[in-house]
Amino acid sequence: MNISSIIVRTKPENYDVVWLNLKESPLCEVHFGAKEKGIIIITIEGENVEEEIKKLNQIEQMPFIISADMHMSYCEEELDKMKEEINLNKTIEELNTDKKAEEIQYFGSLKGKY
Repeated sequence: MNISSIIVRTKPENYDVVWLNLKESPLCEVHFGAKEKGIIIITIEGENVEEEIKKLNQIEQMPFIISADMHMSYCEEELDKMKEEINLNKTIEELNTDKKAEEIQYFGSLKGKY
């Protein structure tokens, strides 16, 4: 299952019509908007990226929509695969050192140091 947030842009004078069209549409869920800026935040869901792109294209074709851009995307399968690949025991072993805390110099980030 994929979930993506979309930023929809319209002219402020068309905001109410676009909001209502999106709200009544089975393509998405409407979450937030700024009428004075003509921006509406929605989410779409799909079994895969292709289904999401199809929905996004349909939203882009709705009346008075200037643009609909995917902003963030979450793919459940990708996250599950990444979780499987993480070996927590190895990560913990890599973090263990013989150094005492007072011997470690901190420069804002320990990434790549230990």
